[in-house]
Amino acid sequence: MTNIKQVLGEKKRRILSIEPDDSVFNAVKMMADNNIGSLIVLENGNLVGIVTERDYSRKVILKGKSSPNTAVKEIMSTQVICVRPEKSVKECMAIMTEKAIRHLPVVVEGEVIGVISIGDLVKSIISDQQFIIDQLEHYIAG
Repeated sequence: MTNIKQVLGEKKRRILSIEPDDSVFNAVKMMADNNIGSLIVLENGNLVGIVTERDYSRKVILKGKSSPNTAVKEIMSTQVICVRPEKSVKECMAIMTEKAIRHLPVVVEGEVIGVISIGDLVKSIISDQQFIIDQLEHYIAG
């Protein structure tokens, strides 16, 4: 079974982050420029939150706030669910489904070493299933 360390090994390892006092506008721009749906929020190198497109739509747009005048710390989620690289893809999929989240920071000894998305997990599951199908076809064909 594939674990998160293996999933991270297949991804670009660039970790994008923003500071809590930065503007929501800058966060959304960074997400758009990098075609991603979330940013981890670091303060003095420590994980203090995560901000997502969902946070933006629900906590800024729907509340009539201005993204250039709203700080990330006003809308970020501070109860960040993190995983270790040894977790299986299946376990992480269960966590994301249960908690209705789409991004999981991967942390080792307090340091964020990556972020996985629901898309990363789906891609991994499809790859594993294709491998099994290929093996079964090879077995059947002799």
